Amino acid sequence: MATINILIIDDETDVCNFFRRLLKYKGYEVTTATNEPQAIQALEDNNFQVALVDLKLPDTDGLTLLSLIKSRQPECEVIIMTGYSTIKTAVSAMQQGAYEYVEKPFEEISEIEELIDRAVAYGTSRQQGNQSEEEWAEVADSVGFKVGNSLSMRRTVSLAYKIAKKNINVLIQGKTGTGKEVMARFIHAASNRADQSFIAVNCGALPENLLDSELFGHEKGAFTGGHRTRRGIFELANHGTLLLDEIGDASPLIQVKLLRVLETGEFMRVGGETPIKTNVRVIAATNVDLEKAIDEKTFREDLYYRLNVVKVEIPSLEERREDISQLAEFFAKQLNPNLSLAPATLERLNGYSWPGNIRELANCMRRAIVLCNDDVIQPNHLGERLGSRNEESSLSAAPDDVAQLPENPPQSLENFWEKYGNEEVLEAMSPGELHQMWHSLRGLEKTLTSIMARKNMLPPSHQGLKDSEKETIQEALEQHRWNITETAKSLGIARNTLHRKIKKYNLRFKES
Repeated sequence: MATINILIIDDETDVCNFFRRLLKYKGYEVTTATNEPQAIQALEDNNFQVALVDLKLPDTDGLTLLSLIKSRQPECEVIIMTGYSTIKTAVSAMQQGAYEYVEKPFEEISEIEELIDRAVAYGTSRQQGNQSEEEWAEVADSVGFKVGNSLSMRRTVSLAYKIAKKNINVLIQGKTGTGKEVMARFIHAASNRADQSFIAVNCGALPENLLDSELFGHEKGAFTGGHRTRRGIFELANHGTLLLDEIGDASPLIQVKLLRVLETGEFMRVGGETPIKTNVRVIAATNVDLEKAIDEKTFREDLYYRLNVVKVEIPSLEERREDISQLAEFFAKQLNPNLSLAPATLERLNGYSWPGNIRELANCMRRAIVLCNDDVIQPNHLGERLGSRNEESSLSAAPDDVAQLPENPPQSLENFWEKYGNEEVLEAMSPGELHQMWHSLRGLEKTLTSIMARKNMLPPSHQGLKDSEKETIQEALEQHRWNITETAKSLGIARNTLHRKIKKYNLRFKES
């Protein structure tokens, strides 16, 4: 077995001695340096697979040494050592090529050992010329995240994967339809909280009073209609991950309450008097320029810095055009595995600007599949207006998740249910038409809920999150015929998490 050389650069001799003893015990050759000249000499004398570099040194800094190491030994994987106050700089180091960072003081020695072992394996593989699958590929696949081949997107996903296991808040920014929620689910699945709950709430979809109750819960009698105590999302997501989607739309009152829970880890239910502790990893997402919102006094600066410990920026589809063909084929195969796309169709797709990004592309493929009566999607299935500069936003004009209902729909609700409530009619529909109907009804439900919320109305079937989660899991299990692997993948959770929730909710297979 070839010797593995590891370089430790830290001005504290105790740290150097700690790593020397730890790593020599594991069979690694260790060289230490306490300043820049010693580090340069070490790089001239040996080839290293891994270097651990302190971010702050008396005569230099970690970013300078990172650049030095990468210029002289590009295949050497660099792990930055940092304190909490310099996490943003450590993340910047990862964006510049560092493998990962580790916080001081060191608490879990086993985690440090595991991190170094992973870096050694990855660095050794690269030095031997092996182009192995990305570390994050399995997690991305488990949540149905099609990353694509563009360098900008792969770097973004790599950064998200590396910070996923850190117990820090993340701000995801990107234009509408770029896949911010999918990125959040990916971060959750790659984190140490993967076997706990992931809950998403849209801060712009509910009026202030309902969002307040949804996030923090309420005590019995707190307001008219509050007939029972109800736990909020911060309680239900305890030890898990909470996605605050469209955080830029949160009202001033909600912003104040969010700031308090992020600072103290405590909150009170609406109408409550007792603080409740919570341990939630918060991911916020927005398509709003929050820095501009701060200047306009519509978003709190202190909340912004609490949320923006690490920022993950998702490129638009326009900025990753090389992924359009792959994504289009992915969406088509999801809905109908037997379909393929004609070369002319791919050319048409690649020539369009996609202002609605990936969501618009997905909706476009849904419609194309409904119109396609063959095994190959042709350009005419995309609609005449696709690619027209004058009407390039036409495909995204409809609500994000609402596909068109079948042509010539019944003219009244009674006629609609009379027709489509008939199982024989549904049985006669093609797979594409059934997918279209399903997406249409889901989109209609979403739109109705949003409108009713704006009118301070609760849908008759409004449920607690626990009941909603139970129904969602039961529905997904039935959709995938109780295939645990496929169901877990569709829900974006681990298999053991799914087993635990099946047991928790006492779910049973229903004979059709």
